[in-house]
Amino acid sequence: MSTASLAFSTPADKPRWQRWLIFSPLARIVIFVALTWAATKGLVLVLHAFGLTMKGASPVVVGWLQFALRAIPALIGYLVLVYGIERRRPAELALRRVAPDGLAGIVGGTVLFSAVVGALWLLGSYHVTGFNAQAAWLPALLTAGLGAGIGEEIMFRGALFRIVEEGLGTWAALVVSALFFGAVHISNPGATLWSSAAIAIEAGLLFGMIYHVTRSLPLCMGVHAAWNFAQGTIYGIPVSGMAVDGWLVSTRSGPDWLSGGVFGAEASVVALTLCTLCTVALFAVARRRGSIVAPSWRRRG
Repeated sequence: MSTASLAFSTPADKPRWQRWLIFSPLARIVIFVALTWAATKGLVLVLHAFGLTMKGASPVVVGWLQFALRAIPALIGYLVLVYGIERRRPAELALRRVAPDGLAGIVGGTVLFSAVVGALWLLGSYHVTGFNAQAAWLPALLTAGLGAGIGEEIMFRGALFRIVEEGLGTWAALVVSALFFGAVHISNPGATLWSSAAIAIEAGLLFGMIYHVTRSLPLCMGVHAAWNFAQGTIYGIPVSGMAVDGWLVSTRSGPDWLSGGVFGAEASVVALTLCTLCTVALFAVARRRGSIVAPSWRRRG
């Protein structure tokens, strides 16, 4: 088992109180949450000072505001954590990786969700009933696409997965980050325990392994954003229970375990199966590389 891929570890040469209250994995997660919360509050105040609110605004303006609130505070919190506490350059967010890795993620996410839709169509569950050329694609791209992709990947992979992996190892980091990722979707429209479990397994584990194998947040962001955009705007399927305005007007038939029901195709066994197969393939890559990180107490031993 290797620790070569870890971006940071609690420094052994610091005083004990600093190791516990500043540099430990738990402390840094708490610091990140506090920084992101403060950045969110600060951004809201700035937007309000310029008269920018969602009340009465056009869908495009709402989309830009949602994007800002979803992506910017998390990015600020993460950069302050990395530069201010960990004292390093964030290789996982290096500018040189943003374009190529982000594009690769967009292609991968689009292909993956297209495979899900293709399988549902072959099984007689997905049906196209029309085409909507006037679909509001830009607000969807800004919110469910880029906003969710950037903000959530920073929070769940850049902060939670990465830092938990430093302390408890790769397997625990996968479980913890996936459970939290599934849990935050439990309050979505049409959500059930099954849909949250499906999100945790198919997306939480998959995105965690993508990050573990590549150490690239732009790649994770691209996959996440493209998955959401393809699901809603291209194929007209609810995104995690949220209503969409898609180019393809579609319906899904059959039992909920197949179609995903009102929550969308993410709650379908088809999505669960295809994403799990991708996750298993990434597991195999990690095992072959020997990149699985052991818990910190085993590494010290």
